[in-house]
Order: sequence, then structure tokens, then C-alpha cells
Amino acid sequence: MESNMSEQFVEIDNFGLELLENVDMTMEPQHSHEEVSSQEVLILIEKVILEIVTSLSKDEAPVLVLPNRSSWANVSFDNAVGLQMTSGSSVTTVRSNCSSSVTKFGHILKVLSTIYKLVQSNVYATKRDIYYNDTQLFGSQRTVDSIVDDISCMLKVPRRRLHVLATSKGFISGDLCYLEEDSTKVDCHSNSTATPVSSNVGGIRNIVSSAKFVLIVEKDATFQKLLDYDFCTKLCPCIMITGKGVPDVNSRLMVRKLWDTLHIPIFALVDADPYGIEIMCIYKYGSVAMSFEAHSLTVPSVMWLGLLPSDLQRLRVPEDALIPLTQRDQNKLTSLLKRPYLACQPAWQKEMEMMQRSKVKAEIQSLASIAPDFLSRVYLPNKLRYGGWI
Repeated sequence: MESNMSEQFVEIDNFGLELLENVDMTMEPQHSHEEVSSQEVLILIEKVILEIVTSLSKDEAPVLVLPNRSSWANVSFDNAVGLQMTSGSSVTTVRSNCSSSVTKFGHILKVLSTIYKLVQSNVYATKRDIYYNDTQLFGSQRTVDSIVDDISCMLKVPRRRLHVLATSKGFISGDLCYLEEDSTKVDCHSNSTATPVSSNVGGIRNIVSSAKFVLIVEKDATFQKLLDYDFCTKLCPCIMITGKGVPDVNSRLMVRKLWDTLHIPIFALVDADPYGIEIMCIYKYGSVAMSFEAHSLTVPSVMWLGLLPSDLQRLRVPEDALIPLTQRDQNKLTSLLKRPYLACQPAWQKEMEMMQRSKVKAEIQSLASIAPDFLSRVYLPNKLRYGGWI
């Protein structure tokens, strides 16, 4: 396979050239908010505090107004950016004199105070650090995670500029080397072990790679199997990344960083089920909750490589490897088909309607019912060789 690799993967090369020709038209540069200076961040926080102090001086109860990060009413769709937040459609009011929101009001002020000190002293902390700084106050890690994102959205400043990092859950492997912000060299070439995705993707520099494509793998188990097979070097130079299910922000930032730097095709390998499709959509078009950072998180050039519902019929995957759709699956599928981005993806829509009719789903592992190594030796090489993505 390696001997005439350039001939065998001409479809990837052609697709890559097509992406390069259209790159200026299809993608905007990273959001200008990424360039917000530390001084500007401090001023934005001071402005919030000044408004609170002003309210108190007037004997009024201070109120914080946050954009609603869970409402589709706050989101518009742009084919070149994905789901992005629009201004002023729907807000959440956090009042200091209301029993249902006073605790959250206090949490926001506490985290704002911590962020101010971090930015002022040019020190970084993880969301976990902030939680363990006062576990009794916050009660759970999830509370801190949500508040940091609320503050980022309220100030319209990317989380990295707030000097708050998140512990990554994703892994990356393949033809890739880079320097971390502290000049630590990272080499992802190892065949046996993967590299954790950086917790400070924004600080990565000097990316070096001769990869032909990036493969997003939904599940860690599938990622590990491909790693054991030495997929990234046996097939052709490539990069594999997994967010281990629903991707964390750092995994999404890393995929976007690779696109911005390398401009090579990015393919998604997910389960042929509604939740696998939704995970792929998060990488490609973003999520409602993080739509305020769409410009630095979405990669609309992502293509669906597999597992396609049509593959199940084409490959005659044994019936005992297929799983009936639950009511929850059917509801999710119906919801996905109504998403604004499906209108510009007729091929995806067709595949999802096929799933709807067949009422079955399948995991990537179902291909092992054809042959134990079918995924790595047959399915992926043929998909990539003959342009079997949509």
C-alpha cells in the first residue's frame, strides 16, 4: 500500500486542493476577541464591578445580565462559521435580591475576582484549581465550569484570555510536532501511546506536519484500536484526534488549530446513530452553549467519512450487529433534522432519513462482525482511496 500511496490517495489530494482554493471564501480568520489585551480584560471586569457599586450607592439591588447560552433564539446559522450567538435576543437575569439567583450572583463575583487576580499577575489556573480553592462555596466542579463560560460570554472574551484553562480529556496522535507556550516540544508520532490534547491550545506554535488529513474519531476505544494498528503510518501520514465522545473545548480548539495551520481535509468517524452525528455536528458547526466562541471552535470543512447508515446496507453488516433505535434516539434524530445547518447538507439529510426509515443504528465496532480488522484494513483505506465521504 505504501509503494504507490500518492496514486492511491489522489482523491484526498484533489479534495485538499479544492479546500485550499476555497479557504478564503469558506472560513473567516479567528475572532478578533482572541486579540483582547490583558489590560482590556481588566477594564471589562472593572466595568462590571463599577455597575454593581453604582447600584449599591443608589440603594438598588445589583443585577447581572447574561446572554442565554441554552436558547436557540440566541443563535443564528452561517454556513461559513456555524452556529453563532446573536446579540440581545434572550438573556438571563441574575439578581442579588432574589433567593433563586443570589447564590449564582455570589459565585460569579467570586470567580470574577479570581480571574482579575490571574490576569493582573499574568498567571494561569485551571477550572479545577478555581473549584478546589473553595469547594464548599461552589459545591461542584460543574458550577465553576458553567460560571467561567457565563463570564466569558458576558465579557465577550475567549476563556484563554481570562487566564482560565480546562483539563483536556482528548488525545491526539500521528504526524505532528509542535511547541507548547512554555517551549516544551511535543512529538505525537508515537505508535503505542497517544498525546493528551494541550490544555492551552491557544499557546501552541511551530506546528510541523506532513499529514495528508486529520481523522476525528468519536470513541476512545476505536481511537486506541487504530493506534494499536499503527494506522497513522501504515495508511499514509495523518493525524488522529479523539474528544472521547462529546468533545471538550480543548479538543475542538485543537481541530480548529490544525485546520487554521495546515488546511488539510478533516474527516469524522462516528457511530451511525443520532448521538454520533450530533458529536460530528459539534466539531463542524458548534453548539448552542458555546456559540459565542464559534469563530475559534467550528470547522465547517469537516466531512462525514463514516459510519454512514448507507454503509450498513452496502456492506451487509449482519443484523445481529445492528441496534434498534430507541424512542430517545428517534426524538434526537427528529431534532437533528430540524437543525438550521441540515438545509445545506442534503447528503447528510438523506443518510439520516435512511436511518429514520430503517429504525436501526450501529456502532463503529459493528464492522468487526464482518472481520476483526475490517475497519483498519478495508473500510477506512477504501473510503479514503475512493472519496467515500460526504
